[in-house]
Amino acid sequence: MTTPNSILEVNGIEVIYNHVILVLKGVSLTVPEGGIVAILGGNGAGKTTTLRAISNLLKGERGEVTKGSIELRGERIENLTPADLVRRGVVQVMEGRHCFAHLTIEENLLTGAYTLRDRAEIAANLEKVYAYFPRLKTRRTSQAAYTSGGEQQMCAIGRALMSSPRLVLLDEPSMGLAPQIVDEVFHIVKDLNAKERTTFLLAEQNTNMALKYADYGYIMESGRIVMDGPAQELASNEDVKEFYLGMGGGERKSFKDVKSYKRRKRWLA
Repeated sequence: MTTPNSILEVNGIEVIYNHVILVLKGVSLTVPEGGIVAILGGNGAGKTTTLRAISNLLKGERGEVTKGSIELRGERIENLTPADLVRRGVVQVMEGRHCFAHLTIEENLLTGAYTLRDRAEIAANLEKVYAYFPRLKTRRTSQAAYTSGGEQQMCAIGRALMSSPRLVLLDEPSMGLAPQIVDEVFHIVKDLNAKERTTFLLAEQNTNMALKYADYGYIMESGRIVMDGPAQELASNEDVKEFYLGMGGGERKSFKDVKSYKRRKRWLA
């Protein structure tokens, strides 16, 4: 059932790898049109798998959605190819950037426009990317292999924008980047959201940064959503501050070790 004004609905999905390994266990989330939604959690929580289930990139990893549904504007999309989804305005920026090392920055960007036929639209999109990422314009003739990690992350996001997307799935945008570059990347995401009305669903371990820029957040652990709410509420929640924002004392192996965890009956499935 699609919620009014939502662009994406994930309803109770389970994902299995290699026919035996259950990775996602009934994940549900909603992404409103024009919003920024963050999926938060540690390494191995299931964030990347959730994004790949939405963008239909699981098959390359021998994974499949075995239960539940994924809807884009009310249309079931589990059986669409990644290229079909790009044509419908959904594009994923993979973890680790994955630029084509031997191509220049501009050639990398142009590969993102492969679903477009209108040369004027492609040219306009390229100028738009350069307007948001001026550093890419100055490096446009450089081979991607010889650019910095921050520039490659900007290139990967810019390449996604070349297809005129309505929903961008952004996987670990802060990974391996210096703090000031992370802040710059997130600021551009916020800018794109405000000015272009591009919707973002991002998976991120940097909880502090993600909650600073997102509207809403879902916290994942061991393949389940264990908590969700408006970003400001999550950022001020004592349990979240203690476990994810490093504001509590002592080491904790799991969010379940937080005392008030057991009071949330729906987490004990």
